[in-house]
Amino acid sequence: MFRQRTKKGSDMSRMDKKEKKQQAREEALEEELEAELPVQEAQPQEAQPAAPTQEELDAAKAQAEEYLTLAQRVQADFDNFRRRNESVRADAYNEGIRSLAVVLLPVMDNLERAVDAAKDSPDAQLREGVGLVLRQLSEVFQKQGITPIDRLGEKFDPNLENALMQGTAEDGEPGTVCQVFQKGYQLGKYVLRHAMVKVVPD
Repeated sequence: MFRQRTKKGSDMSRMDKKEKKQQAREEALEEELEAELPVQEAQPQEAQPAAPTQEELDAAKAQAEEYLTLAQRVQADFDNFRRRNESVRADAYNEGIRSLAVVLLPVMDNLERAVDAAKDSPDAQLREGVGLVLRQLSEVFQKQGITPIDRLGEKFDPNLENALMQGTAEDGEPGTVCQVFQKGYQLGKYVLRHAMVKVVPD
């Protein structure tokens, strides 16, 4: 009986030793793992921004309005510049057409005289050629908005015509153009050349 207890006690002692060794191993393993793991420092919490004061809100609003006013002013200046630029370009273009047209008016006059003179010519090719050139130049004038001032029988207008002579009462209604010596031309409302006319006196 005593032997059995002794044996049993010996077995228990061995088991305790094994458990202690196992526990010691586990504790050592845990210590190694803890040593290997990086120590995480406590992250400081980010400070929450303070709510803006009414004074700060008013200042921000005033600055935003100032920027808006500045942007509107810049936009208005740009629009004005663009309109001025377009106007300058249009004026330059029209001035170029006017200058060229004034140079070509004598050419048109001579072509019209040549067509009139060629009516009696037996040379059909000459008549056709001169007539063709006159038609082409007339088409160019028309495309550019250049129109003749030929107001025979209409009321004399000093803005469009120069009176070179006075007619008689038999020539027509008083104050009307009774004869055109030289056609005038205008580009839109701009008079390139006044018509030279004879006017019936009032």
